[in-house]
Amino acid sequence: MSKIGWLFLAIILLIAGIIIYNKFLHPKEAGQKGPAGGPPKDLAVSGFIVQPQTIDNNIIASGTLLAFEEVNLQPEVAGRIIELNVSEGSVVAKGALLVKLFDADLQAQLKKLLLQKETAEKTETRLKQLLAANGIGQQEYDNALIQLNNIKADIEQTQAQISKTEIRAPFSGVVGLRYVSNGAYVTPSTLIATLQQIDVLKIDFTVPEKYASVLAKSDAVKFSVDGFDETFSGKVFAIEPRVDEATRTIRVRALVQNTKSKLYPGAFAKIELGLKKIENALMVPTQCVIPEARNKKVIVVKDGKATFAKVETGIRNESYIQITNGVEAGDTIVASALMSVKPDAGVKIVKVIQ
Repeated sequence: MSKIGWLFLAIILLIAGIIIYNKFLHPKEAGQKGPAGGPPKDLAVSGFIVQPQTIDNNIIASGTLLAFEEVNLQPEVAGRIIELNVSEGSVVAKGALLVKLFDADLQAQLKKLLLQKETAEKTETRLKQLLAANGIGQQEYDNALIQLNNIKADIEQTQAQISKTEIRAPFSGVVGLRYVSNGAYVTPSTLIATLQQIDVLKIDFTVPEKYASVLAKSDAVKFSVDGFDETFSGKVFAIEPRVDEATRTIRVRALVQNTKSKLYPGAFAKIELGLKKIENALMVPTQCVIPEARNKKVIVVKDGKATFAKVETGIRNESYIQITNGVEAGDTIVASALMSVKPDAGVKIVKVIQ
């Protein structure tokens, strides 16, 4: 036989060997018939049986501690400090005089006005008696009364100016560091010190807008702060009645008792907000949910076939996510090999995960 004949025979034998190998000796695991022409093999997967359960509805967030009340101590008018009752770190009562500016000129003006008022009152009283006896005309008495009222108005104005030379504590609290000394000249832009009420603190944080329907005043809050091993607690007392358009979150404020003054305003807090428990929640492992561009799906096994079901989700924790719509209690969903499962493909549950 010629060389060409031998080559042709070798090619035929090679092709025949490949066909025999693929058809009889190496069938595919799924979707291809075996050597006897039987049905496709089912894909072996793990499954999860959906069961209703009661879960704690907790939100993990981060927030900031704030003083219940806080104010910068700054004068309303410019002047020289003649009395500075600001002891750094001290507790002051509401109404206590903290700063007094020079007001000798205003005090002298007030004294002068008080003397003028005394004289004007006597004149008004005398003219009133003469008017009753028809000794003077109405116009003369009216002029005296107007002069008396003008003096009274000037006294009130001067007293208001004097009050601006004093800084009194608007609430009971702790004085912070002071930035001026006695005798310093200050202006309305000068920061003298800060005053903070810290026996009660506020803690501000945000939660996603989907929790708006379950948020309520008096919800319990637990939080931790760096530097402390213990966990602190508080209660929600105010909820912002709008959703932030940029972050799609709701701002929440809680009250925290700080009687021992352990906590400081401005500290970062890790918060756990306990909401109402959810009854009959359908929780599935997070890996069972297939995210898509606009939807989320799970693979439900019905009669040994894979059915892709569109679902809606709710809250989640470290391992599980709530299904609010799309599956029912008792459904079995695929929990492994999700990328290998095709719609209506045969699947076999070989392991049920808990």
